[in-house]
Amino acid sequence: MGAVREFFDSLLLRELVKGLALTGRYAFARKITIQYPEEKTPMSPRFRGLHALRRYPNGEERCIACKLCEAVCPALAITIESDQREDGTRRTTRYDIDLTKCIFCGLCEESCPVDSIVETHILEYHGEQRGDLNYTKPMLLAIGDRYEKEIAAARAADAQYR
Repeated sequence: MGAVREFFDSLLLRELVKGLALTGRYAFARKITIQYPEEKTPMSPRFRGLHALRRYPNGEERCIACKLCEAVCPALAITIESDQREDGTRRTTRYDIDLTKCIFCGLCEESCPVDSIVETHILEYHGEQRGDLNYTKPMLLAIGDRYEKEIAAARAADAQYR
C-alpha cells in the first residue's frame, strides 16, 4: 500500500504543490521589515557589544593587570603586558583586544575582579582596513570614558542578577 501511495505522490508532484502553496501564502502576507538606520529593534539588557575599559571616579584606571581576562579568553583575543609602579601596584602598559578574533562570550567581563573590562551596548562599529579592529588601551579607555554613565546604569540594573 505504501509503494502505491509513493507512486501517486511522485506522479502528482505533491511535494511541489505543497511548496508552491507555502510560497503563495507568504508572498501575499504583510511584510515585517525594519528600516535599520531609522528604526531600531529591541535590545536585550544583557547584550554584549564593543569592549571598554573603565576608570575609578578619581580618574585612575581600574585594571590591576591580574591577567584573568587574558587567561579565560577562549579566542585568545586579549593581550596584556604589565609593569610595577613606584608605589608597588601593578598596572597595564599594554591592553589590546583583537575584535576580529573576539567571540563576544563575556568571559573577560565575568572574570574581572574590579569591573575594569566591560562589554557595552554599542553594536555600530566597523573597520575598513585590516588593523582597524585591533583596539588598544587608549582606545578602550576612551570608549569607557565616553559611555561611563550608560555603562554604570547598565551595571546597576544588572547587579541584582549577579
